[in-house]
Amino acid sequence: MRTKSLKSFAVALLLTAGAQAQELPEAVQMPSAALPSVALPTVALPPELDRVLRAYEQAWTQKQPSALAGLFTTDGMALHNGSPPARGVAQIAAGYAEDAGSPLLLRALAYAVSHDMAYIVGAFASAAGEPDHGKFVLVLRRGSNGDWKIAADIDNLNALPGAPTPEPEQSNAPVSVPEP
Repeated sequence: MRTKSLKSFAVALLLTAGAQAQELPEAVQMPSAALPSVALPTVALPPELDRVLRAYEQAWTQKQPSALAGLFTTDGMALHNGSPPARGVAQIAAGYAEDAGSPLLLRALAYAVSHDMAYIVGAFASAAGEPDHGKFVLVLRRGSNGDWKIAADIDNLNALPGAPTPEPEQSNAPVSVPEP
């Protein structure tokens, strides 16, 4: 009886695998030009969160990888566009040693705070008034001394290198920011 059940199961498995192996429809092609972007408004951060962004900008611009890594928790992670994940202060500093040193302006698009955790969703550019080159999410953790440190930094570019960056369209839609 058991052999018959195993044979039936094997036949059913082969039939199912054959049905799944059928040719899939062609993938949807994305347009080659970048989609138009909408310039989202900047939101004001509480001073203790804004301090993290300004310290990040300063250390980045002055190419200070140790100072940048010092903004992270000891087990923090940096997940940067085109780079493998970096975990811990030493790996984060090594990653920043190669990339940092250019002008940087960070602006917040949204944020939330809950007890000892917070996040900031933002955009970055080279200078005020320039279109955003990319976006980021920072996950922050408040230490026992009350200072906020970066637990995770995730960023990526708005366009692939070499692709044209679309000009942002202005949005007239109302913006709602949740109360922290």
